[in-house]
Amino acid sequence: MPVLALVGGQWGDEGKGKVIDSLAANANMVVRYAGGDNAGHTTVNPYGTFRLHLIPSGIFYPDVRCVIGNGVVVNPAVLLREIAELRQHGVETHNLVVSDRAHLIMPYHTLLDKLEEQRRGPGAIGTTQRGIGPAFVDKVARTGLRVGDLLDGAVFRRRLESTMEQKNALLTSLYAHSPLSVDDVYSQYMDYGAQLHAHIADTLPLIHDAMQRGDTIMMEGAQGALLDTDFGTYPYVTSSSPLAASAALGSGIGPTCIDRVIGVFKAYATRVGSGPMPTELKDDTGEFIREKAGEYGATTGRPRRCGWFDSVAGKFSVRINGMTEAVLTHLDIFDGFESVKICTGYRIDGVLTTEFPTMVEMVERCQPVYEELPGWSECTEHISHFSQLPTNARGYVDALSSLLGCRVSFVSLGPRREQIIAVAPSPFTHS
Repeated sequence: MPVLALVGGQWGDEGKGKVIDSLAANANMVVRYAGGDNAGHTTVNPYGTFRLHLIPSGIFYPDVRCVIGNGVVVNPAVLLREIAELRQHGVETHNLVVSDRAHLIMPYHTLLDKLEEQRRGPGAIGTTQRGIGPAFVDKVARTGLRVGDLLDGAVFRRRLESTMEQKNALLTSLYAHSPLSVDDVYSQYMDYGAQLHAHIADTLPLIHDAMQRGDTIMMEGAQGALLDTDFGTYPYVTSSSPLAASAALGSGIGPTCIDRVIGVFKAYATRVGSGPMPTELKDDTGEFIREKAGEYGATTGRPRRCGWFDSVAGKFSVRINGMTEAVLTHLDIFDGFESVKICTGYRIDGVLTTEFPTMVEMVERCQPVYEELPGWSECTEHISHFSQLPTNARGYVDALSSLLGCRVSFVSLGPRREQIIAVAPSPFTHS
C-alpha cells in the first residue's frame, strides 16, 4: 500500500484532522511532519470531540503507529496535556512516538513571539504567539534544542546555558523584559523529559521499516499551502512549509517514496489572522457561513474570515503540491443556499488573470471574478453515497474538480468520521 501525503489546500483549517481520522482506519502509520501546536486538528469520533495540536489524528486507532516527525517543533507541556486528555477519554497513547530530532519550543520562544507581535503594533502578522516562529528561527540558526537532548541532562544544560545567555540579552536590551532563570527552565524541561522518555526515539528506522513491510503510511500536514513561506502570501505565512514536499523532509523519507498527494479543501474559503483573502465576504453571507459552520480557530478561538471558494488559489495549490486528488469538506454548509459562487479569476487594476500573484500587494488588489451556480435545498447530512447528493451539489463538486484540475475523491458532509463519502473508487474503505 502507498505512502500518502495529506495537505491543506487553502489557508489552513480545511478539516485535515477529520479526514485523517476517517481514512486512518485503513492505515498502519500516521506521521505528523510539519508545524507545531499552532495547528488545531478537530476530530469527532466515538471517544468524543478532540482538538489535537501535536498528536497525529490517527491516535484513535490502537493499531496505528503515530509519529511526531523531525519537522515538527514540540512544546512538551502541550504534548503532555494532550496525552493526559486522551488517556482520560480512554484513548491509548502507547503507539505514540516523538522524533528525537524534532526541535523543542522553549519558554523564551513563546515570550519572544508575544513581545515581537506587540512591538509590530498595527503591522502584526497575526501569529498564534505560541513560539513557533522563534523555534524555527533557532533551528535554522543552529542554536535550537532538540527532543533528544532531554535524555541527557548534561548535554541539555550546556546547550541551554549557551542559548539562554543570548536570549536573555535580547529580552532585556530590546524588549526591556526581565531575564528568564536558567535553573528554572532546566528543571522544568528535565521533568518533561522524564515524562516523555518512553515516547522519544529515532523515528527514521520505524518509518523505513514500515515502508519495507508495505504498510500504508499517511503523512499529516499542518496549516495550508497558501501559508507556505515560499509560495504563500508572504509575509503573512506560517514558519514551516505545509507543502507535500515537506512531508519528505519532515519525516526522513525520499520524495520518490510518496505515492499520492491528497489535498483537503473546504467547499468555501476561510482564513484566520492577517493577510489578503480575495474572496472574503464582509457581509451577512460571510457571517452566516461563519456561524453555521462554527468557523472559530481550534487553536486560538479567533473568528475565521469566510468567503466563496477561490479556484485560482486552489489551482495554484494543486500545482505546488502535485496533488493527485482532493477531499472537499463542509459541503453541507451550503444546504439551503439558492446559489453558490466560485471565483474563477481575478481583475488586478482592470486586467484579468487566472494566475495567483507572487507579491502580497498584488493579492491585496485582486478583485474576484465569479461564476454563479444553482444551489440546493435538500439536507445532505445523512447521505451515505455520492449518487444520493442533490444534482446541483454534485454539479458544484464537478465544477470545482474541473477548475482545480484535480479529481475530488471524497466529500465530507459533517463533523463525524462516517460523514466522509467516496466520490470515486479508492483504496480506502470505512471500517
